[in-house]
Amino acid sequence: MNWNIISFVVSSHVRLKILTSLSKSQKTPKQLSEEYKIAISHISRALKELEIKEIIRCLTPTRRKGKFFIISPKGKKILEKIGDVVS
Repeated sequence: MNWNIISFVVSSHVRLKILTSLSKSQKTPKQLSEEYKIAISHISRALKELEIKEIIRCLTPTRRKGKFFIISPKGKKILEKIGDVVS
């Protein structure tokens, strides 16, 4: 496991919250924003960062609004490793 990518996720509470939430079910940026009371602009930026690093995946990439995101297998491994480190 690449510790730089783990550090990338845990260095932002927004990225970590998004990853944790997406591990339970797919969500839209608006749902994540409402769930954590975080500005949608912060959510959108974090989603883009996580998607570029292939930690999450967009299920509806051709849509402009109402995109759904899920955690990728790589993201699941990262979340497991973070749990091991925190425990």
